[in-house]
Amino acid sequence: MYHELPVDAYTSWEWYHREQDRIFSRLWRYAGFAEDISEPGQYVSVQAGANNILIVMGRDHRLRAFHNICRHRGTQLLRATGKAQRAVTCPYHDWTYDLEGCLIAVPNAEREYPSGIDKSQLGLKAASVDIWRGMLFVHPDPPGRSPSLAEWFGAVDPHLGPVQPAELTEIPAQRTSMEVKANWKIIVENYVDVYHLSHLHSATLDMYDHAKAEYGWHGSHYAFWEPLVAMDGDRHDNGGRGGSGDHGVWVPMLFPGIGFATSDSEWSTYIITPLAPDLTRVESRTKRVSKSTWNSLWSEWPSTRGRSEGQKAKVGRKEAEGRDDPLASGNFVAEDNYVCEQQQKSMTSPFFEVGPAAQGESPVVNHQRVVLSFLK
Repeated sequence: MYHELPVDAYTSWEWYHREQDRIFSRLWRYAGFAEDISEPGQYVSVQAGANNILIVMGRDHRLRAFHNICRHRGTQLLRATGKAQRAVTCPYHDWTYDLEGCLIAVPNAEREYPSGIDKSQLGLKAASVDIWRGMLFVHPDPPGRSPSLAEWFGAVDPHLGPVQPAELTEIPAQRTSMEVKANWKIIVENYVDVYHLSHLHSATLDMYDHAKAEYGWHGSHYAFWEPLVAMDGDRHDNGGRGGSGDHGVWVPMLFPGIGFATSDSEWSTYIITPLAPDLTRVESRTKRVSKSTWNSLWSEWPSTRGRSEGQKAKVGRKEAEGRDDPLASGNFVAEDNYVCEQQQKSMTSPFFEVGPAAQGESPVVNHQRVVLSFLK
């Protein structure tokens, strides 16, 4: 089994722009949790490939999505997140739109447009917004023309674990954003690589039984589950998914670059956004059950504590290359980022040549095939 993407797919601007056009600009994109917009005027904006899309709650408490582009000269209307009160005003010439996207005011209209201006034809261009598993998603096409979100994720939905993120509470301190000096596909490929779990993360993720991992593809999306290693004091027999011993972790990767890590008590998002051929932003948010439920789970299944009490490191301090050596950090994310950035560096060498894919790397090859299917 061999990898199916050329080196250019990870290093060239031509590939980057093709992916932006044919993948990230045309598919559903994660935009946050549903509770991020809970009252009229609240909004969030998200970059979906070439499209910056805003979601705003109208006075009727309905969510609407629009392309974040003023119909006058194209200036971006809103930035990041916030509350727009009763209207949205462009900072350039003060064209103003209501929360339903209609153009309602043009300054000095009689003087500047003596022949008249038809505001009814200059409302914001509609995009689509939908909620799935308590999360917001946007699509650049207007309602009625965008594909069904439920159908897009339908095949993988049963393989994401029992927890519903809408029922959990966010832990603000665990919200992170980082830039990794690697192509987005390298980061995704590392995410779905089963082979490396027992090696790169032999110490940091040793609470999981990697040999019993179950994984596969459902349409364009990847599903993964593995059980915790039972420890002395655990009250339940880890009999596998679906039974009383359903203790493990689900780590799916939905296309494109929408990762989750879920258990019977948590739901984390890992959103992968390409910034350049060799630069990617990874943003993470975590939600958790109530404190009382969390404490109960700890008492019944002590091995869950391994994820919160600090990890062992792959490399000891004596072998570490400085105080900030990621392989001595005891942090599996730091380990992953390190190897991803090292791969990216090696791809610029004329001597770089990828070897055959192991069985545990079959999800990597399958992801490459999914990418190619959208670039045809």
